[in-house]
Parts: sequence; structure tokens; C-alpha cells
Amino acid sequence: MSFSVEERGRPNTQDYRVFFKNSAGKYISPFHDIPAYANEAENIFHAIVEVPRWTNAKMEIATKDPLNPLKQDLKKGNLRYVANVFPHKGYIWNYGAIPQTWEDPHHKDSDTGCCGDNDPIDICDIGNKVCSRGEIIKVKVLGTLALIDEGETDWKVIVINTEDPEAADFNDIDDVRQLKPGYLEATFDWFKRYKVPDGKPENQFAFNGEFKDRDFAIKTIKSTHEFWKALISKKTDAGELNCMNTSVSDSPFFCSAGDAETVVKSASAFGAEDPIPSSVDKWFYYEK
Repeated sequence: MSFSVEERGRPNTQDYRVFFKNSAGKYISPFHDIPAYANEAENIFHAIVEVPRWTNAKMEIATKDPLNPLKQDLKKGNLRYVANVFPHKGYIWNYGAIPQTWEDPHHKDSDTGCCGDNDPIDICDIGNKVCSRGEIIKVKVLGTLALIDEGETDWKVIVINTEDPEAADFNDIDDVRQLKPGYLEATFDWFKRYKVPDGKPENQFAFNGEFKDRDFAIKTIKSTHEFWKALISKKTDAGELNCMNTSVSDSPFFCSAGDAETVVKSASAFGAEDPIPSSVDKWFYYEK
């Protein structure tokens, strides 16, 4: 199963979009049409890379737009870039999401005591390769961190690309601790402090900021996959989410290939990129 992307609009502007296509060249939704599982028997999942490692642009699946392309998040009407909080530069992993998952904002998690954040579940790929924007990778799940983001449960699942030359050595969260010393501590530090330059307080965590193991993480992903099933079949109120899809034939949101193509063709033509503001390179320092 292979996927490709088609860029529309001008990179580093508000009209920039990354649409997805399947192996037949048909337009699809990365949220709804890419299977969660790459190999269900072995608990191997697909992951969509939204933000390549070391970059700052806060790209994300546009959950409220038709076909859910990637677009850059906005903050106060401007393109959002994540600040560099010393010693970190941009994102310190390939950051993205697992398709066909949904953190239900109506469901209070029994472990965290908070409801979901209304997005697909997030992943941090710790593999060596710096992936490209919109790349679809197959990942092994190693564990998870439970971020509480402004009162909502926002799971951060630690994964490794199955094609990584070291993937066989990583099977649980303790392997990360042993083989990549300092990486989990840096991950916790990154998520705790990344909003401080924007004038917000440090983020909070469930479980006192402890990483949960592989089995816990897989259980969490599977529960969010079930929430997605309820969403796509209209058993749950979608609210502002756009569930347009081209592959879930029994979904009331199913659309034709022609309808999908119309969505993409209505987007701006691909053009030259704007420069990234020099302010994005600034490093922020503050006492822990």
C-alpha cells in the first residue's frame, strides 16, 4: 500500500495545502482513508508525518476541512511556528498522527480524568531518518506520554519507523531509555516548556509525567480507533469535524472520486514558496 502527496498553494503561506493520494492516484483523506493498521497481527501502525524533525512550522491534519489536507496552524491570524526553547531546535522527532484514530472530546479518560482533544492521536517518531512532510511511515509503538493540554488529554505516542536500521532493538519504552539515553527526558522537557515563549504556563501531565509502556500505548491507540469508528459511522456527533472520505463505503460521509477531485482542484495552484521569517530561528532561554 503506497501513498503520495500533492501540494497546492504557496509553501509558508496561509493557502498552502498538502493533499494525499492512494496508489491508484485517487485523492483521499489522510484522517479517514489511510488504514490505522499496517499489520494488525503485529500491532504495526501507519503514521502520517506532519512535521519533519528539526523544523518549526506547525503543520497538522486539517480535521475541519474537506479531505483533511495538511495545513499550517494559525495563531492570532498568523502562521504558527513552534519556538526553539534551548537546547531544542524545532521538533526533536518526526511528529505526526495515526490515521483512523480520534481523541473523543465527549469521552473522559479513566486514567487521566480529562476528555480528548478532538484530534487524531499524536506520534513522535524517534528513528534516525528525517522524514518529509506528508510521508506515510509504518511504526512500532514503544510507549506513551499523557500530556494534559489546557485541560484536554493529548497522548504523545513514542514510536519508531519499522524501516529504521535499529528498529529491531526497540520493543518497549525501556529500550528507548537504555539505547537513546536522555531522549525521553528531552521529550518530556520539550512538551512541558514549548508554549512558554508564547506567554503560556508550563504544560501538565498525567501519571506525574511518567511514560507508560508499549502495551498501555497500544491499548490507548486501539480505544481511539474505536472512537474514530463511531465518528465515521455517525454514531457520535462529529461537530465541526469533516469526515468526507473515499474508502469507508458504509459511512454516511462517503464521497465519489469526482467529488474528492473537485475539492483539490478548488484549492490554489502550487506556487513559489514565501521565505520563513528570520524570527523563527530565535532561541529562547529560561530557568527550569
